[in-house]
Order: sequence, then C-alpha cells, then structure tokens
Amino acid sequence: MEHKKLEFTVPSECDGMNANVFLKKYCKVSARMITRLKREKDGIIRDEKILRTIDTVRAGDTIILSMPTDKNEVIPIKGELNILYEDDYIIALDKPSDTPVHPTKIHQTDTLANFLAYRQQRRGESFTFRAINRLDKDTSGIVVVAKDRYTAHQLFKNMNKTYAAVCEGIIVEKGTIDKPIRLLEDHTIQRTTAPDGAPSVTHYTPILHTDRHTLLSITLETGHTHQIRCHFSSIGYPLAGDDMYGGSLNFITRQALHCDFVSFVHPITGKFVEIKSELPEDIKDLIN
Repeated sequence: MEHKKLEFTVPSECDGMNANVFLKKYCKVSARMITRLKREKDGIIRDEKILRTIDTVRAGDTIILSMPTDKNEVIPIKGELNILYEDDYIIALDKPSDTPVHPTKIHQTDTLANFLAYRQQRRGESFTFRAINRLDKDTSGIVVVAKDRYTAHQLFKNMNKTYAAVCEGIIVEKGTIDKPIRLLEDHTIQRTTAPDGAPSVTHYTPILHTDRHTLLSITLETGHTHQIRCHFSSIGYPLAGDDMYGGSLNFITRQALHCDFVSFVHPITGKFVEIKSELPEDIKDLIN
C-alpha cells in the first residue's frame, strides 16, 4: 500500500505534551486514524524512531505520519476535466451541468469520479474519490476533492462556498430564508419546507435583475440536499429551469445554480486558498 507523508513540527506551546494529545489537538488527527497509524509500519515517527502515543513530545520535534492511501475502486473512463486548482492533497474541478459527481445506479461511467480515476491511472496515482462538496447532476461549478482521508477530514467543515443562482421574479433586497427542510412524502429525492424538517438557513444577496429574473449570490449556514432550490421555491421565487420546484424551462433547461467560489485554509500548508469559477454560458444568457 502506498503512503503519504505528513510532517508536523512541535511548537513551543506543546512542549511536554502527551503524543496522543498532540496528534489529536494540534495535528487534528482523529482517534480512528491514530489507531490505524499505530498498526502501520513506521506509522508515527520521530527522529527516525517509532513515536508511541504514550510518549512525550518536545518543542522542535519533527513528527512524521505515514498516512496509508486507499485504492480508487471507481471505473476509469476517459472524459474531460476542467481543473481549477491542484496540489498534492487537493484537486478542485469545474463541473459541467450535465455531469454527476460520483457513480450511482443509473450513472456508472459518466461521472467526475470516473474521469478523475482515468487521469489518476494515466499519471500513476491512486486515491479514493472524496468530494468535500457534492453538487446535483444539473448544478454546475466547483467540486473540491481531497486526495487523502486526513485532508478530507480537515476540509469537511472548514470550507466556505458561495453559489450564483438565477431565480424567477425580481428580488431587490438581501435576505435570509430560515425554514426547516425534509423529504417530501412519497418522494425519494424532492424536498419541502416543514416544521418537522432539519434546520436550514440560506442567505442571499441580489446582484442584478432583468425584467423577469434575478441573479443572486448565496451562502449557506447548513448544507442539505436541494436546500437552495427548495428554499427559493418556498418563498415564491423558484430557480429558473428548476421544474421539480416550480421553475420554468422556457429560458434554460436545467436549474440555474452554480457554485462559483470556494475558500479554505489549506490543512497542510496553512495558506488561504480561493478558487473561482466563471458563470457558464446558459446562465449568462439568462441575465444578458
């Protein structure tokens, strides 16, 4: 099995700290991963020697974790990828509106995961496809994929996303939709707002409008399936092209929703990363 090395230097404030506490509190390594590393050959090393979790770390120590990489089981299929950002730990892709993120029963070979698996194969790489944010098949925009379990764990709740959407009707003031969401009865995918749903909060700011549509910038406090689509339908402004939630197909043939901005502090380098994606042509046509 291949391994990826993660290196940490013990800061002065952690001098004398128990190694297990240092790994959890400072390095943000989960208890499950620590257990797994202890079973790996040279899983946790200090000065070329095994560091036990009961040992004490000292300021200036270099701790090296040998993170096992999982094999990618997705079928490699040649396909187009638009890469917005990449390093040894993260790759960000610009997803077209007609492409699923990962394989499902009815989409086994035409997903971002398949296309990325093909690229990995050609480059001699192997990592499990871990999408940190998942977009509906017909939603376009940025999908961030972590190349290892540790990076995925760090990014999962520490990534900021902004969406661009075009709704039907004219909205002139920014606002917040705070309505719980749950699955619609007798449906497997469609959502509805209801008092017994999961808490869901959507913030929006109008950017510009035509005589029938409004371009919005949207951020989410919660990230539930179909949250934006369901929320805007619930206030009488369904997304253009979103016929599941009452939108018209007259001007665009899919929901006018696009993840256009993502930012995060890089879990390994500590640098602030910003990733942007241009509006696709079908959404531009709506607002021009």
